[in-house]
Amino acid sequence: MASVTTSVLETRKTRRVSPKTLLLFVPVALVLLVALVGPWIVPFDPTKVVGAPSLSPNSEFLLGTDSTGLDVFSRTIAGARIDVTIALFVTIASTVGGILIGLTIGMNESGHGLGGFLARGAARFLDLLEAVPTVIVALVVVSFFGTSSLTMIFTLSVILAPIQARLVRTEVLRVRGDAYLDAARQAGLSETQLVFRHVLPNSSVPALQNASVVFGLTIILTAALGFLGVGLAPPTPEWGSMITRGAGDAAIGKLWAAGAPAFALCATVASVAIVGRHLTKDVRRSH
Repeated sequence: MASVTTSVLETRKTRRVSPKTLLLFVPVALVLLVALVGPWIVPFDPTKVVGAPSLSPNSEFLLGTDSTGLDVFSRTIAGARIDVTIALFVTIASTVGGILIGLTIGMNESGHGLGGFLARGAARFLDLLEAVPTVIVALVVVSFFGTSSLTMIFTLSVILAPIQARLVRTEVLRVRGDAYLDAARQAGLSETQLVFRHVLPNSSVPALQNASVVFGLTIILTAALGFLGVGLAPPTPEWGSMITRGAGDAAIGKLWAAGAPAFALCATVASVAIVGRHLTKDVRRSH
């Protein structure tokens, strides 16, 4: 009877997916869909002049045109692919790199030899990187390597990886002192087996939970660099550079050129943050 009751409770638990939970994923799914097919469904070429400058929204140009005659709607849709693609690659690269760096530092930081000295130095270097404004670091790196999608991905991955590394390092320092690791050592597991079987799975959870934050930060930093004029070269449809180009029109009341990409940026970051927060709560409850 007890086993039957347990199986019923487990079934109910696995089926408990509320409509509200599913609705949280709809905006993210729409953003990914637009990023995937957007450049093929836009009415105009997002890099070519298609009308008079600063036209207000109408039946032909749904969101009007910017100060150079580019279609704002087409550029906003096409810009989703660029910003989301950069954010996805940066999130993956910075998270994987941060996990490996944090794991290496955390496992060697208490050592007394050269490895311990280097690990402690690397930990202090991570603290130093966190103290420097990310935009300043990005400006310096971009000024050396130029502006391209690969440069942006490399630059932002280097900037955001320390955030993930610090989370993992802190968790490694906590996990490596647990009693079950001593039991695993006594059972004959080598240090390498210990790291990959126990330390890595348990210490990487905070970085995975923080991936949605990294995704949002990447989009914001990409837009910030574009806004400062050091992002992707025009006329590439990128939200930050679009906001910059539309700022002059916005100052005289023509808000659509800057408002459309700004709304797209805010909606994307907010939707990903909400989903990430919800998933984080589920993980904490499961533990």
